Amino acid sequence: MKNRMFSRILIANRGEIALRIIRACRELGIETVAVYSKADKDASYLRFADRAICIGDNASSQSYLRADRIIAAAEIADVDAIHPGYGFLAENASFAEQCRAAKVEFIGPSAESIRLLGDKSAAKKLAKKARVSIVPGSDGEIEDIEEAVKISNEIGYPVIIKAVAGGGGKGMRVVHNEAALRTQIKNAKTEALAAFKDDRVYIEKFIIEPRHIEVQILADQHGNCFHLWERDCSLQRRHQKLVEESPSALLSEKTRDAICKSALRLVQAANYYSAGTVEFVMDKDENFFFLEVNTRIQVEHPVTELVTGIDLIQSMIAVAAGQKLNLRQKEIQQVGSAIEVRINAEDPDHNFRPCPGRIETFIPPGGPGVRFDSHVHAGAVIPPYYDSMIAKLIVHKPTREEAIACMRRCLAEFEVGPIKTTIPLHRQIFSHADFATGNIDTGFIERTFFKK
Repeated sequence: MKNRMFSRILIANRGEIALRIIRACRELGIETVAVYSKADKDASYLRFADRAICIGDNASSQSYLRADRIIAAAEIADVDAIHPGYGFLAENASFAEQCRAAKVEFIGPSAESIRLLGDKSAAKKLAKKARVSIVPGSDGEIEDIEEAVKISNEIGYPVIIKAVAGGGGKGMRVVHNEAALRTQIKNAKTEALAAFKDDRVYIEKFIIEPRHIEVQILADQHGNCFHLWERDCSLQRRHQKLVEESPSALLSEKTRDAICKSALRLVQAANYYSAGTVEFVMDKDENFFFLEVNTRIQVEHPVTELVTGIDLIQSMIAVAAGQKLNLRQKEIQQVGSAIEVRINAEDPDHNFRPCPGRIETFIPPGGPGVRFDSHVHAGAVIPPYYDSMIAKLIVHKPTREEAIACMRRCLAEFEVGPIKTTIPLHRQIFSHADFATGNIDTGFIERTFFKK
């Protein structure tokens, strides 16, 4: 096992997270190699890397998803390690193996942990073994409709049909009775097959007005494992997170302690190391159930960094280098309240239609307690080929009320044009009385702002 710091790291990603990793490396005195597609050849953040290498055409399938080209760039640049960021190849076990086979460290967990926790059925079985609550439902895929009817009658309606290989809401149906189940399970399988080339589905009890709570964990290769408390990601649109905060306004101290300890038991059972996130769904009575594990850094990691004071990117790098985390669980505290909003180049008034193009006006907010993570600027071009997020605006204040007031002020200052963004929607959210009181769930945005 290595126990030294790397001298040169390749960043297998783009945009905001690529810049975030470059900054973390610079502070550690590590050289960086950025890779880019032809669409990103003029990206301003590339100049902050020590070297930049083009790995392919505009489409991610011809660039950021090409493991072979990324490994080739790593070998040409003679790097020690690769940081995958989030998205693209970040949770690809095969890519992690290819990196290590090429004698280049993968800055993330082991391929074995990625496979185990990325398999929904295997992760659910592991959760049971680790005494972590799971949503009642089928033990695995549903073999036929009669089995689905039997299970649904046992756990009670409403139930949700989910694709085994699912994501982004594809192959997902909520049903309230047997007649609807018989129809919708066929529709869900058809959609799953079209989206994932896999028509397998499973069934779970549908939690009414659920909250989405996730726990940040950090573990090293010496058996030390810590939780860095929770984030509340209940504000979503079509299963895509828009607002994240820590601590959650919805949790009692008893539930907070229980959910964090559950997350720790699960990742320890998987022999996990690096940063990761254990996601839970929670009902109105604070009963929480395991959802999934994200075996990578999350978009919303700055929220945790601000309330704990721990740099997660630098910690991931240290863990990958074989270093021991110099932490003690009782000393990791949540200080103040942090809230993050994702600014996407999308038009909320037209079904969140992507809005690529040139940014002519870009005036970000600032001031005390404000963190702004972005790779764009006035004159930057947003390509149509990738995720539409252009910035993350994060505020940190002593109390949630002060954080909300700060975010309102920041959103009023923030100007981006002529492309459409989600800023106007965020202004509405942060002016709503129910958000201020914490009376929210995953359906809040749809129900409040997009009810037909």
